[in-house]
Amino acid sequence: MKIALIGYGKMGHAIEKAALSRGHEITAIIDADNQEDFDTEAFRSADVAIEFSTPATAFDNYVKAFRRGVKVVSGSTGWTSRMGEIEEMCRKEGATFFWTSNFSIGVNIFFALNKYLASVMENFGQYTPRMKEIHHIHKLDHPSGTAISLAEGIMDCDSRVKGWSEEPDNAGTLVIDHERQGEVPGTHIVTWDSVTDSIEIKHEAKSREGFALGAVVAAEWVAEEHGFLTMDMLMHRIVSNSRLLDIFTKP
Repeated sequence: MKIALIGYGKMGHAIEKAALSRGHEITAIIDADNQEDFDTEAFRSADVAIEFSTPATAFDNYVKAFRRGVKVVSGSTGWTSRMGEIEEMCRKEGATFFWTSNFSIGVNIFFALNKYLASVMENFGQYTPRMKEIHHIHKLDHPSGTAISLAEGIMDCDSRVKGWSEEPDNAGTLVIDHERQGEVPGTHIVTWDSVTDSIEIKHEAKSREGFALGAVVAAEWVAEEHGFLTMDMLMHRIVSNSRLLDIFTKP
C-alpha cells in the first residue's frame, strides 16, 4: 500500500517506521515547510494519507488531501468542532475520512470499560466523576481528544453528567484536569469519588508504538473502504477478524 504522511513530528516518524515494517511504501512526507508537495504526483498516488498535525492545520490538511483524491486517516485533536463539515464532504463529495482521538487498542478497550462503569454509576448518586489526563510538553491542546471522548462516553451513560469543563463550575459538570510532563505518551485516569471511598480506572501508554501501529492498521482498512468511517467500525472488524486481532494480541 502507498501511504503519504502529513505531519512529520514524533508520531509521523513512528508511523513511518510501523508502515515500512509492514511492507508499505511512503510516497510523500508533508510538513509545515513543504506544503506545495500536496500538488505532487507522489502525494496524489497515495492510497491513504495518515495525518498527525496541529489543531490549527488539521482541517485544512484534510481538505487539501480530499481535493487531490486521497483518503485520510487522522489522529489530530483540537479541531473537531468542524467534524460536521467533514461528514458533509464525505456524503456529498465522495471523500473518505477516518478519525479517532486515540488509535491504541488498549485505549479503545478503556473507552468501553469507561462507558460500562458510568452506566453502573448512574444508579449510585453518592459518586461523582472526575478525570485527569497527562501528556508530553509538546501537546498543544487540552484537554486531550481522548479525555473528551471519555467524557462524552460518561455523559452518554450517566444522565446526571450534563457536560465537561476544565474548571469546577456547577453540579452536573465533569471536571477534567490536565498536566504536561516531559515526554509522557499519554495517561488517562477516571475517578468516581464519594465520601467513603473512590473507584479509579486508568490507562497508561508506555510508548507511541501502539498508536502508530493502530494508525497503520486503520489505513490498511480505510484503503478498501469509502465514506465517513469510525473507530467503532474498525474495532468491530478487528474483533470479528482473527487475523487483525492477532496483530494486537500476539507479543
